[in-house]
Amino acid sequence: MAASLLPCPPSSNNYRMGQLCLHMHPDQLQKSIMCLSVHIQSKACNRKLYMIPGGAISDRHVLRTSASAGSIELDSTHQGNEASFSVWGPNDPQGRSKKLLDCSRNPLEDTTDFEGQLQELFDEVKTMIKMGNENDAIDLLRANYEAVKEQMDSGARGIEQAATLDVIALGYIAIGDLKMVGSLLDVLDEVVDGLKDDELLLDSVLTHMGSMYSALGKFEDSMLAYRRSLEILEREYGKNSVFLITPLLGMAKVLGSIRRATKAVEVYHRVITIFELSKGAESEDLVVPLLGLGNLLMKEGKAMDAEIPFMRILNIYTKLYGENDGRVGKAMCSLAKVKFAKGNADEAIQLYINALQVLKDSKGMPLDDNVMEKMRIEVAELLHLVGRGKEGRKLLEECLFITEKYKGKEHPSLVTYLVNLATSFSCSKNFVEAERLLRRSLQIMLKTVGPNDQSITFPMLNLAVTLHNLNQHEEAEQVAVEVLRIREKAFGKESLPVGEALDCLVSIQSKLGKDDIELLELLKRVLAIQEKGFGSESEEVMQTLNKIVFYLDKMGMRDEKFPMQRRLSMLRTKYKHMVQY
Repeated sequence: MAASLLPCPPSSNNYRMGQLCLHMHPDQLQKSIMCLSVHIQSKACNRKLYMIPGGAISDRHVLRTSASAGSIELDSTHQGNEASFSVWGPNDPQGRSKKLLDCSRNPLEDTTDFEGQLQELFDEVKTMIKMGNENDAIDLLRANYEAVKEQMDSGARGIEQAATLDVIALGYIAIGDLKMVGSLLDVLDEVVDGLKDDELLLDSVLTHMGSMYSALGKFEDSMLAYRRSLEILEREYGKNSVFLITPLLGMAKVLGSIRRATKAVEVYHRVITIFELSKGAESEDLVVPLLGLGNLLMKEGKAMDAEIPFMRILNIYTKLYGENDGRVGKAMCSLAKVKFAKGNADEAIQLYINALQVLKDSKGMPLDDNVMEKMRIEVAELLHLVGRGKEGRKLLEECLFITEKYKGKEHPSLVTYLVNLATSFSCSKNFVEAERLLRRSLQIMLKTVGPNDQSITFPMLNLAVTLHNLNQHEEAEQVAVEVLRIREKAFGKESLPVGEALDCLVSIQSKLGKDDIELLELLKRVLAIQEKGFGSESEEVMQTLNKIVFYLDKMGMRDEKFPMQRRLSMLRTKYKHMVQY
């Protein structure tokens, strides 16, 4: 059975495979982006609720939205109890505009009471969440929603109500309550539909709406909000103003999500051109759109085109910070992905190795940092793919050693590295060492999760395969049967994880001389699962058909064998042509 190396897990109870995603934020961006990323804990704390009274908006020059080179939102994600989002605070060199929720505002600046109240509400919610007081934050948001609802019930549906609803929705984004965000956006959408484009703060509210709709997967609504915000800004500042950057980047991200890659590429190039005209061709502000463009091109399988933006990022960082800066190391890793996608495996590996050395020497990232761990695993996997397993194993051993040093020898995160090392040793036919590592990984997991938790079935199935290769077929069968039982209960009897366990069990039981009819029935069950999960013409189906034809021929069941054999022959021809082309 083929196996690939696992990425470093985001948490101790998650051992699923995933992709490494690098986020490069220049210092200049960090100064003007207010990012909140917290793990919510339950703590009792009583805080006085801050209520927003009805206020008056005045002084157009104070409240206009702006966007600077640094005011860029890259992403909005919500995983479990974690919330991560960005609210922009621009630096307006001309001093003629301010933005809703301005994180860079000087407290001594003259701002309207209304805008100050919105900022205070948002800051209060952030503080509560950061301290783990999620319930207090929810109470505060509910109280303010009730206040604005009373205003709306009385007939007030202006920009004040829209801006307040916007801030409340952003608060729920921070908490991760997307259902409530959706409900608030429905109300907010009705309010902004009735507002004229020259309303103060409207472009800012629309931009936030675009981001929140995107987080909810409502891409059509997101595009409508971004477009209207963009049109407002274009009329006021022109089509080459840096104030357009935020909605343009939002649109590019949405277009990429709905597979309108050509249009998304055009928007990214427009952003790049605007920055080049205003900041120069080597400005650090170019990193964000170049990164977005490069990632999109890679997603679309256009590695040749993606190399250009990633090379520009590397050159920008190298010129600004020198060859030994951590940002240069991260840029090298992104470029390494491109090189590998182009088929230059050796060049990609060398770039990765150089990048890891740069990151280590720069001391800007701890040795046990999750990003560095993922990089080591990626390099190790590449080394195994090109037949340099010994070098790859050295990196995996380094991962294990660092984790043991910083987290202890019984920490759940060790499981990933133990399983990866076991996979590596299995590839080199050292099944004895693989067995030892897998048994250790199971001992650690059983201290963290129960014996019936589905997460333990991954190292268990690897152990079954390893025991099978060591000719310990009886124990291998026991382990495989237990994996099957746990997975059937966790995922359902027709799930792909069950099909994987069944396939392994057939291989083991065939060595034990089990009845051919029983094995054939198991294989037919595997085939049905694979047809449903992968499609009737998948490679997995072809491999299982080959096994079924073998047993049908062995038992002399010609009537059943011939239609299966014809189907197998057609699939072989199909994949033979695919390889040739």
